[in-house]
Amino acid sequence: MDPECSKLLPMLCRVLADGRQPLAEDDTCLEKLLDWFKALTETESSLQLLREHTCLLELLSHALEARDVSARVLAFTLRLAGMLAAQEDCFQFLQQRKLLLKLFGEAGPLGQVAWIEPGVRSGWVQGMRSLLCHPSALNFLTDCGALDTVFSLQRDPSLFVASAASQLLSYILTLSMRDADKGHPDPQGKACAPTCAQEIVAHVEASLCSATTAQAMQALHVLTSTITHCHEPWTEDFWRRLSPTVGHLLEGDPVPAAPSLVELLLSVARSPVLSCAADGPWEMLARALGCLKPSQALPLALGILKLQRCPQSLRTQAFGVLLQPLACVLKATGQAPGTLDIPDRASDGAMTVDMLLSSKSACVGLLCQALAHLEELQLLPQCPLRWPQEALLSAVVTTLRLCGGSASLTSSVGRQLCRTLAGCARVQRAALDFLGTLAHGAGPPESEALTQVFAVLLECLESHDSSPMVLKKAFQATLKWFWGTPMSPGGCELGPRTLLFLKELFPVLRKRLCSPCWEVRDSALEFLAQLTRHWAEQAKFCAVLLASEVPQLTRQLLQDPESYVRASAVTAVGQLSRHGLLPTGASPELPEAQEGVLDQLLYILSTDSEGFPRRAVMQVFTEWLRDGHADMARNTEQFMTAVFKAVSRDLDWEVRVQGLELAQVFVAQTLGQPGSCCPYTVGLPRAVPPGPSPTALQVLSRVQLLDFALSALLDCDRPVAQKACDLLLFLRDKSGPLRVPMDSADLASVEAALRRWREGEQSQVLGDVAPAVVLAVLGAMDLEGFQSRLARSSDHMERSPQSLLQDMLATVGVLRGHEADCY
Repeated sequence: MDPECSKLLPMLCRVLADGRQPLAEDDTCLEKLLDWFKALTETESSLQLLREHTCLLELLSHALEARDVSARVLAFTLRLAGMLAAQEDCFQFLQQRKLLLKLFGEAGPLGQVAWIEPGVRSGWVQGMRSLLCHPSALNFLTDCGALDTVFSLQRDPSLFVASAASQLLSYILTLSMRDADKGHPDPQGKACAPTCAQEIVAHVEASLCSATTAQAMQALHVLTSTITHCHEPWTEDFWRRLSPTVGHLLEGDPVPAAPSLVELLLSVARSPVLSCAADGPWEMLARALGCLKPSQALPLALGILKLQRCPQSLRTQAFGVLLQPLACVLKATGQAPGTLDIPDRASDGAMTVDMLLSSKSACVGLLCQALAHLEELQLLPQCPLRWPQEALLSAVVTTLRLCGGSASLTSSVGRQLCRTLAGCARVQRAALDFLGTLAHGAGPPESEALTQVFAVLLECLESHDSSPMVLKKAFQATLKWFWGTPMSPGGCELGPRTLLFLKELFPVLRKRLCSPCWEVRDSALEFLAQLTRHWAEQAKFCAVLLASEVPQLTRQLLQDPESYVRASAVTAVGQLSRHGLLPTGASPELPEAQEGVLDQLLYILSTDSEGFPRRAVMQVFTEWLRDGHADMARNTEQFMTAVFKAVSRDLDWEVRVQGLELAQVFVAQTLGQPGSCCPYTVGLPRAVPPGPSPTALQVLSRVQLLDFALSALLDCDRPVAQKACDLLLFLRDKSGPLRVPMDSADLASVEAALRRWREGEQSQVLGDVAPAVVLAVLGAMDLEGFQSRLARSSDHMERSPQSLLQDMLATVGVLRGHEADCY
């Protein structure tokens, strides 16, 4: 321990022990104090800590004897005692003084008035959890009667305390199992489990047989946690004893604590010990799939299909459970379920249909659950090999049409299902998400299934009833189908059906770009930007896009009243301009077309009141510079000067960081660094010059890049200063070999530049100076020292243990000469 902390600790212990000294209302300082003690005990001996600082022993003793000790201090003391006793020699030391028995036994805080506080009970549980790190502690647990206290805390009115007590029981049981081989042999010579393990198992067994669902749930949680963390051979005996009682729960109607039971059964199936046992969990899992309600069986089915080892018959049954809701949708609408019609018990299918038709909430919940689980399953390596792609596409398309009211129905069941799902945005969102993942298995570009998908997506995008989120999901699904759809047989153009869909899509997109709802305009612009990024090299796509007037409308949205829309419009315009898809020339509808798009974006960067559009502009400029955009190449120096001038004054730190990112790309290109090219380009080796030419450095100076970077080095926002430091280090490292003699005038310029920089002048630190001055200024600065200081936390001094102790003492007026820090 630090000597200064050693001097302050006795005073703090006296303050904590004195109930008349008011501490701060929150427990932040006590939590930080515990963190400090934890760090100490991880590197030092707890026993030595107690012997060298007897004030800690006095605090532990006083917490038991004083009646005026506060609940917060008592909880802190319990946790501290458990933390110290985690080391066995310190545990024995505290045991000899009977401190642990008084703190955690029946004669301890359990009999004090403070025990009614949940924080004290939680501190007791946490302290007990900390000290249970060695065999001696398990014996102490039984001797002091603490196990009964843990059992009672499982039923605590505080959910936090009850949950912590269940976790503690699981931890004790896990420790006992690992120690089972060291137990005393029975008359037959077999090892017996420790007494505490036997008591816990009996308690869990009794809880499972309880008529109270809450007790059964707690017991299931203890079992699940134990089986998850303990893979000892004794686990098999433990499960063999309790599995009949667990299986008995499946006979209930309804099954009690079903979600907890599902979690337990999956933990058993994942256990390397239990899954390979002779009487493994597979039969009980199959029973559970048939006994649980459809909404409870779906998570179990997904969990089974995620298992690495599982009988094929059980996988087939589980997959059938997942497919059952969509198979019912196809049957209800008069369609043959096809490969979704997996043989199963008739009662299961009837139960699913009954649940679909019982109420809107049940129907919506079941369909959303099935769609989400199938979406997750398709992306997993354990996805079934015989994936019914065509039938699933048909079911999802039908579900979307039921929600949109466009399904043709003949049966009464189908009409009832349509009334239930009409306009249901929640099911639409889930169906569109799953439809997007099905694009990975898209068939031929001219398939009938592709036509159905495009038709239903167009219905969703055209519908007046589609919510903004449904439209966003429809745009996302459309993108996935564009990316997943194979090309035409030639492999270089869009297929006829895809092209026809595009011609129908762009008028809808134009309508959505004019929506009164800003979220819809924003989603439409994001869709356009992604679509352009992916398909701009396709001539037919470009022709359809240019004929739609969407680019002109997108440019108009640069002036949208909503900042999010302006930012998305900037990104979309950047993509369109990058690929030459923005028409030029004036028109009555678009007078601003006379102005170049580059000037428009510079105007946004300089004048927009919101940060999102300005950030988007910087991202576009950086991408354009990397790609060599034609408008930027005409007068790069003038453009860069205008950008750095605007960015250096920007109040948004993210814009300034992106400005430095742009500067780094410009530096790499100006100095001719190979890193500015594609790293995978194969070509003849080129001779890399030893350093930049004086002309290159003069360019960087003329565009005010160096002034911007030096000013940013003193920025009050750490990310900006760190980025500026990285940029200047990069520049200095690449400029090192250049040696130019300096005269007295140059030396004076260096001195003046450094003085202006140290004084924090925000502009013209260097100005237009000789290259030798630039290099001298960079060489005179301790950039490595800056980088090291910026890497440290700004409050590294305030977070020190010494500062913490001083602040706590100053708060209660013990240290008059110190001011308390803010936390």
